[in-house]
Amino acid sequence: MAYVRVDGAVKFFDREDGTDMLVLEKVSFDAQENGITCLVGPSGCGKSTLLNAVSGLETLDQGHVEIVSNQSDAAHLPRIGYVFQDPRLLNWKRVEGNLIFALKGMRIPEEQWQERIQKYLNLVNLLEFRKQYPLYLSGGMRQRVGLARALVIEPEVLLMDEPYSKLDQLTARKLREDTLSICTRLKQTAVLVTHDVEEAAYMGDRIVILSARPAHVTEVVDNPFQPVARDLDDLRFIEFKKKLLKSVLRSMQ
Repeated sequence: MAYVRVDGAVKFFDREDGTDMLVLEKVSFDAQENGITCLVGPSGCGKSTLLNAVSGLETLDQGHVEIVSNQSDAAHLPRIGYVFQDPRLLNWKRVEGNLIFALKGMRIPEEQWQERIQKYLNLVNLLEFRKQYPLYLSGGMRQRVGLARALVIEPEVLLMDEPYSKLDQLTARKLREDTLSICTRLKQTAVLVTHDVEEAAYMGDRIVILSARPAHVTEVVDNPFQPVARDLDDLRFIEFKKKLLKSVLRSMQ
């Protein structure tokens, strides 16, 4: 198991005129173990930059990110799975080939491949499509393949960057339900970026609210509802969502 600690994250980007633009301003939070932590805030505030810093794709100018693992080997590098806004699948490889690509990249022993492929394609309800090419799948199905590819390496931390933002409302709602169920079942530590307050309320065990750029943490909210009790039509949940929205709107002022 693992959890993520972000401590005093500061990030500047270069402007065309040669000046610096402050994107992240001393951002600190803990992403809880065995749960989903949502980063919510206005578009352009630096949420994806922060997620990339957690993954190691982006370096910070100040502060640090630490993935705390129970692995006893000090040289161990935590495995990180990443689900992008676009699935970023290899269209010339079949569904199972995309998962094999990830397994090879993480040097997972070949004798484990078929068992893992079957397990994680079954989890996302795509086992019967393992021989299909991605271009023959719907957008929601391709995003499911992206989720399976991230999970097949059995990551200690799963990162998700607005994975439902380009899907239609019904497909996105179903995929949120399935992703939450899968992460709960696997006891997966995950960080999800979103600017959708309803999505944050539904998916997040912990919700980290970020201000407009330069982003700083304005509030951290622990979800009072367990995953199995999150009903979008329940009046109590609707009230929680309204309070969360007010907090997000305050952070933008």
